[in-house]
Amino acid sequence: MLTYKVIELSTVTEETIQDTLNDLTAQGWRYDGMQFAMRDSSRRPSMAFILFTRDAAAGESTLS
Repeated sequence: MLTYKVIELSTVTEETIQDTLNDLTAQGWRYDGMQFAMRDSSRRPSMAFILFTRDAAAGESTLS
């Protein structure tokens, strides 16, 4: 069974994205994609959603 994890970043910088990618891939998650929420008044994203997946081990809870 495939398990998904969505991380919401309210501070979108190179460092926060990099730290999130490094931390979760080190925990065994695979990067699946990234979406940005933009503000009309700014060229910089106001939020980012980073998507990860991994295979759920037998007996592992999918709600954690």
